[in-house]
Amino acid sequence: MPTITIQIGNQTYEADLYEGNGPKAFYNSLPQEIRMSRWGDEFYGSCGAPVKEDSTLRDLYEVGEIAFWPPGNAFCIFFGPTPASSDSRPRMASPGVPLGKIKGDTSALRQLGSSVKASIKKKE
Repeated sequence: MPTITIQIGNQTYEADLYEGNGPKAFYNSLPQEIRMSRWGDEFYGSCGAPVKEDSTLRDLYEVGEIAFWPPGNAFCIFFGPTPASSDSRPRMASPGVPLGKIKGDTSALRQLGSSVKASIKKKE
């Protein structure tokens, strides 16, 4: 399972990608710089990854998971509930492709503002 690094401001995270065509397509599109907006405790931003919808589509995620949202061609980072959530779990506005999960605590993302720039690359 490949690992990526996500740098947002002075915060750096590592994420292990899941098996499957979506994570593989995302990994092969790296490196990317993505301007991201905040939606509750989620950052999302348009990216150039050729990720296609598949049988892994879901709208409910765990804190720390990363995903691809096909309607917006967007990379998403979940660190808490979103406006679509009905409990403490992050929920997408509509189903997306799960890509992987960040290792460790993502709560520091809550301290960031309404827009950030993320640098995402393959871990060397």
